[in-house]
Amino acid sequence: MANAPVQRMSQLMAKTLRDDPADAEVLSHKLLVRAGYVRRTAAGIWTWLPLGKKVLANVERIVREEMDAIGGQEVLLPALLPREPYEATGRWDEYGPELFRLKDRKGGDYLLGPTHEEIFTLIVKDQASSYKDLPVILYQIQTKFRDEARPRAGILRGREFLMKDSYSFDTSDEGLGEAYGLHRQAYQRIFERLGLDYRICAATAGAMGGSKSEEFLAPAGAGEDTFADCPSCDFAANTEAISYELKPVDAADVPALEEIPTPDTPTIETLAASLGVAASATLKNLLVKVDGEIVAIGVPGDREVDMDKVEAHFAPAAVELVTAEDFTERPDLVRGYVGPQGLEKVQYLADPRVAPGTAWITGANKLNTHAKNVVAGRDFEVDAYVDVVVVQEGDPCPNCGAGLKLDRAIEIGHIFQLGRKYADALKLDVLGQNGKPVRVTMGSYGIGVSRAVAALAEQHADEQGLCWPKEVAPADVHVVAAGKALQTELALDVSQKLSAAGVRVLVDDRAGVSPGVKFTDAELIGVPKILVAGRRSADGILELKDRRTGEREELTADEAIARLTA
Repeated sequence: MANAPVQRMSQLMAKTLRDDPADAEVLSHKLLVRAGYVRRTAAGIWTWLPLGKKVLANVERIVREEMDAIGGQEVLLPALLPREPYEATGRWDEYGPELFRLKDRKGGDYLLGPTHEEIFTLIVKDQASSYKDLPVILYQIQTKFRDEARPRAGILRGREFLMKDSYSFDTSDEGLGEAYGLHRQAYQRIFERLGLDYRICAATAGAMGGSKSEEFLAPAGAGEDTFADCPSCDFAANTEAISYELKPVDAADVPALEEIPTPDTPTIETLAASLGVAASATLKNLLVKVDGEIVAIGVPGDREVDMDKVEAHFAPAAVELVTAEDFTERPDLVRGYVGPQGLEKVQYLADPRVAPGTAWITGANKLNTHAKNVVAGRDFEVDAYVDVVVVQEGDPCPNCGAGLKLDRAIEIGHIFQLGRKYADALKLDVLGQNGKPVRVTMGSYGIGVSRAVAALAEQHADEQGLCWPKEVAPADVHVVAAGKALQTELALDVSQKLSAAGVRVLVDDRAGVSPGVKFTDAELIGVPKILVAGRRSADGILELKDRRTGEREELTADEAIARLTA
């Protein structure tokens, strides 16, 4: 085992803080700043201090080892990229305001890379000419950029972040499936080695495009993703990716549509109260504008529309809610009383719960008037069915029907079967075995390296501070010299011997700092083992503490060294 230099806190560029930062909202933000791992440079931009850089490097090392193990080849692409490849795939516009765009002194358009599908595609186009050159997996660990509207949660959602992105290139869909499977298994090994609790969830592809997509989510209260987990089967999915089968019902016995006076009932709540019916018996019709054209979206009255799902369905088109001015321009659309029957020049989308044959109470497109017995497929047609409601706790599992459980999580990885979207746009072909051009198919696979550090901090902490898993911790043992000269001498001597044996050591040798502050800092910094040269130092006895369990034992210096090098 290689000799690891001792890190001395008397020389370390890192100051701990007693109080949480004023702008800190989540646990990882508070602890990583207080423990001296990171410091804020600007909104969404962070500096990694020495201890933080060591943790980040350990995450990188684990990711790199597992990527190499599946045959990945590491490269490093520029962060400053030309406009043209992204324009060819449409992502120059699709990314919207989150893309950092800039011009050089000659007026040329560039961007700071959010992901690198286009550039990797062009590399393979330049380097591979035959099926014999494939399959190949390329990856990099590099800084990415995203112009977040509201950077928050420390390093969890920044404008600059470290990411591992890899890309597979194959001549067949079967080959893509194999590469996808290799990455899936590698990601499981990575997150297990990191010590992260995670779930593999079905996901949407978003701006990345492609077909099959799965997310690796780390359950945490600070997470911005909501995922559904079935307690009765193996189903798990991001709520944005949950879809339900359309189940038509027989409406033969439903009476004819009937309009009813409903004065002063422009909301679902007032309508349900006035008629004495459940909100679930009503049909809510939300109006939005898609690239300026009005679209109506129908959902049961007791459910909310998930605008993220709506935007994903219409992407890259711009989606916004209609305004009072829009109603003024369209007198046929009566605010608070819109119904799908008789709508003109309006595309009508509906959630699968509004299946053919279902009967509803909904607006009659007249002021103070609703209609009952309004049947989907009889009284109105649905142009397209889209899962657009906000998923709720207890909703049926799409696989087995049991009630779903919801939880918050941090997205730490995402894998996509991109297919030929980027190869088509950039004309990536190789000569096949028959001598004819073959269009290459791709996969894209990302891990948030810096985000994984935040996820670890969220999952591995207690009231005293951080509790790093051993493989990612900035040191193996935190040696604390309680304060007196003899204690400091013993602490430094043990630290050197541990270092010579290959143990990574952080030693608190600060002069003029009270034992209480040193013990508090040791708990806050979160190294797995804490070795204290304290009151029994004159007898050559130290106290070894497990940071996570709190278990303590007194050992001689030789016993402590043997224990920590075992």
